Amino acid sequence: MIYLWYLWKQLFISGGQSQLVCSGCRNLLLYPLGATSVCCAVCNAVTNVPPPGTEMAQLVCGGCHTLLMYIRGATSVQCSCCHTVNLALDGANQVAHVNCGNCRMLLMYQYGARSVKCAVCNFVTSVGVSIHLTNCYFMNL
Repeated sequence: MIYLWYLWKQLFISGGQSQLVCSGCRNLLLYPLGATSVCCAVCNAVTNVPPPGTEMAQLVCGGCHTLLMYIRGATSVQCSCCHTVNLALDGANQVAHVNCGNCRMLLMYQYGARSVKCAVCNFVTSVGVSIHLTNCYFMNL
């Protein structure tokens, strides 16, 4: 079991995987790069992986607050849970990703957030931190 966790963690950290939403139960699925389809462990639905180079975007459904993934450039996205048609405005509802500063779990947060709390280990990771240097003196030796 520990070995499987190590392999998963190495694959995750190395960036050798991607994610998509299950076409059956709408859970987020992680899959290795190069896969053409993914079988969901929860509902056994097989979801096709978009072709390489397809840029995906995400938004939160205005009806049921489910996270929706769609191909970037779409003008509207219909939620498969509540059937609400959501406008997909470029630049709106954008989310970003960061690895947890403690357990390295991939976290998702809305652009503009200063920090995000990991649901696994409760660690708070700062995002978008800018460092301002004021009154710095440098000596030439």
